[in-house]
Amino acid sequence: MRSDLNQSNSSKKFGKVAVLLGGKSGEREVSLKSGAAVLAALKREGVDAHAFDPAEQPLHELEGFDRAFNALHGRYGEDGTIQGALELMGIPYTGSGVMASSVGMDKWRTKLLWRVLNIKTPDFEMVNAQSDFASIEQKLGLPLFVKPANEGSSIGITKVKQRGGLEGAWILAAKADPLVIAEKFVGGGEYTVGILEDKKSGLRALPIIRIVPKNEFYDYEAKYLRNDTEYLCPCGLSAEKELQIQQEALQAFRAVGCRGWGRVDFLMDEAGNHYFLEVNTSPGMTDHSLVPMAAKAAGISFDALVIKILDFTLGNQDLESKNVG
Repeated sequence: MRSDLNQSNSSKKFGKVAVLLGGKSGEREVSLKSGAAVLAALKREGVDAHAFDPAEQPLHELEGFDRAFNALHGRYGEDGTIQGALELMGIPYTGSGVMASSVGMDKWRTKLLWRVLNIKTPDFEMVNAQSDFASIEQKLGLPLFVKPANEGSSIGITKVKQRGGLEGAWILAAKADPLVIAEKFVGGGEYTVGILEDKKSGLRALPIIRIVPKNEFYDYEAKYLRNDTEYLCPCGLSAEKELQIQQEALQAFRAVGCRGWGRVDFLMDEAGNHYFLEVNTSPGMTDHSLVPMAAKAAGISFDALVIKILDFTLGNQDLESKNVG
């Protein structure tokens, strides 16, 4: 009885919580699953939580909510748009602020920022209708990856394996975003570092996960539809190497100005060198999602993870610059 009472009192500090889910992006279906999982966890913890889909409800209906758990993915939810609206309404929200969300969503500008700070990222070239496709193929080598700069969940990504394939891959990616990146292939393994911020101890890196897809790369199908993708945690790296990468992932996260929680993806080459790919400021929270897996490996249950993320909204909507350095 006392435990239930303590939980109830603790949950009341959050007030009325909107779980933002769905939205208008190409990642809508994934967001609906993430939001449903978050909503269920909050309710199990006694939080007065309610689903809110910005694609179906006008934003002014958020008035009266005390805070928001952002489970939106992709455009309008992960790119600073909803964050700006919430700032104007004075509603604290989970995750990164306007600037960090906008930069983090843009893989090109994230890479430019990381390059200035000597944070290793795979070589790349921007591609457009005027590009010399053959020259880019020769410069980056084959295979190479082509991706929209402002999409997530591997939407619009192509692995180009044959000469002359870049132009077709660009056409496909450009349907999702006018900014298209051609990126050098790094073939030693795909990994991710979950990041969680605690009000007392600051940012921490969760255990690294190695991702082993059964199809050619970690595409949308491997992420959300297949059950044969392997997630290895421990990831197989030495303790020294894992610690090094975790520390650099925190640097990469801070460089973008991120806060609260997120994920930094990286690749390894055959020689054991690592290259950071992108930062995710609103990662998935589905049964296939990586941050909950890493949190579990660190002894944090899904429900506890959700509460920790929401807890950061209590008096911590400070300037993003506090996480720089």
